Amino acid sequence: MSTKTLTHGLEAIPRNRVYSEVAKQLQTRIVNKLKAGDMLPPERELVRRFGVSRGSIRDAIRSLEAVGVLEPRQGVGTIVCQVPEDDVVNHVTGVALQKRKAIADLLDVRCMIEPALAHRAALHASPQQLAEMQAILAQQRQKVFWGESGAEEDAAFHYAIALAANNSVMMKLVHALMDLLRESRERSLQGEGRAQKSLAGHLLILAALQRGDAAGAEAAMRQHLSEIEEIVLHKL
Repeated sequence: MSTKTLTHGLEAIPRNRVYSEVAKQLQTRIVNKLKAGDMLPPERELVRRFGVSRGSIRDAIRSLEAVGVLEPRQGVGTIVCQVPEDDVVNHVTGVALQKRKAIADLLDVRCMIEPALAHRAALHASPQQLAEMQAILAQQRQKVFWGESGAEEDAAFHYAIALAANNSVMMKLVHALMDLLRESRERSLQGEGRAQKSLAGHLLILAALQRGDAAGAEAAMRQHLSEIEEIVLHKL
């Protein structure tokens, strides 16, 4: 069966939807149109057809691989496996819920740690560290103006705050958390107005840090993370 059979009739996914919607459409087409041994279309074709990021396509494919609907084969591509329809629906739903819970837990840990780090950074940040944060946000502002997500600068700003808090253990923990949340952060920053909101939150945090306002920096960070959590979990 040609890959056109699978891609015909698929609907583009709006930016405020998520990989689970891609997986849902894929599993429906697999059950109705394909059989065991058929090839999934190339990743670039799925990106074009769904109108979502490559990360969303990869997450959708991985979720279907995890429940045995798809199988990656070295040098060949992704192959459809034989799975009963009810099993596909139930397993994909379960995987999506597990991932949502894991991301929610990671965001919760950030809310426990990063406001306290912002508080400490306001007390300990050197003029050089504050200047570096300002430079990071200037670069983020430029990228947002160009229509880019500014994901690298987003992460760099949070790393800089952890560094200014002067606690090496917390620095490593923030690094691990940001790494685990990389894909969800990149997807959320692609949403309409999301990059601008991230920049605005960062600027408020930096202003408090520059004033040496520990309570203000902590409150600004807490508000920023609350907005992030609302956007990220809404997209899952």
